[in-house]
Amino acid sequence: MAEASEAASVQRPEDDDHDLLTFGEAGARLEIEIRETRALVRELEEGSPRDDAALERARARLRALEEGAERNRAQPINDANFERFFGYSGEARRNTTW
Repeated sequence: MAEASEAASVQRPEDDDHDLLTFGEAGARLEIEIRETRALVRELEEGSPRDDAALERARARLRALEEGAERNRAQPINDANFERFFGYSGEARRNTTW
């Protein structure tokens, strides 16, 4: 039940192209996974008996997701790199960062 509320609380750009996995949509999906994985890490940390192997796997996944989210934020498409990225001229959409 917590998963549905986590997903619902992540905002997506209304004018995003829903046929494409945009930076905005990728950021939203990463944020959902990060929130869910953080909850799993907390649950595993508080578990008794503690499953250290599962906890380490969850922490490793969380680190990888956070690194992916950082990469997604660090390389937004802008007017200067739009044509090089897509192969045609145009303007980058705004407000698609998370």
